Amino acid sequence: MNRKIEISPSLICADLCNLERDIKEMESCGITNLHIDFIDGQFSPSMPLGFAAVESARKITNLRFDVHLMTVNNELFIDEAIKAGADSICFHYESAFHVQRMIQLIQDAECKVGIALNPATPVNVLDCVVSQCDYILLMLISPGYAGNKNEGMIPYAMDKIRTLRAYLDEKNPKAQIAVDGRVAPEVIPDIIEAGADILVSGSTGVFRKGYTMKENCEALKQAVNKGLKRIGE
Repeated sequence: MNRKIEISPSLICADLCNLERDIKEMESCGITNLHIDFIDGQFSPSMPLGFAAVESARKITNLRFDVHLMTVNNELFIDEAIKAGADSICFHYESAFHVQRMIQLIQDAECKVGIALNPATPVNVLDCVVSQCDYILLMLISPGYAGNKNEGMIPYAMDKIRTLRAYLDEKNPKAQIAVDGRVAPEVIPDIIEAGADILVSGSTGVFRKGYTMKENCEALKQAVNKGLKRIGE
């Protein structure tokens, strides 16, 4: 099977005054993928990153940019994500009235296509479009509330990952599962065993306070290896 697990640091958790420093440090830790949230203040209650910051980051790194849209006007933000140099773009099913059009816009730009699902959204809403997706992003917390320390990972997280894995195995086996929300080292083995491939890592992972980024990345890699051993990889 030779399963590959990818750690994707969330840019909004980096030091926004020292983005170049943090990005270069991620590269030195072997990170190859960067998770970038575009938030409009309507779909989710914050607006941490502007387009210009992401465009500037694109000029200093060859990391793959995986853009996650937490927005209402998806068409506008897809266009801006493309301009900013996105390699893959995912939008929320819950906010996309014209799902097929959003997929087409992303495909036309030769970016990988993902669809994100809020915690309580069932996976079968994807029935008509899952065959066109490169990955599905499962939110394991309510999007935009990561700063609330009382907002923990949803209690049905592992069940939902397993449900999606079985669903994709039947309908689109090549599609990957990304997970976002409280992806800490202690839960990573369970997440991998449940079927996730891409681990979005923020304040409980790559940017965990009290440790260096190198120490955090090493802890994450050890947790990934533990998860891979569980599934015989």
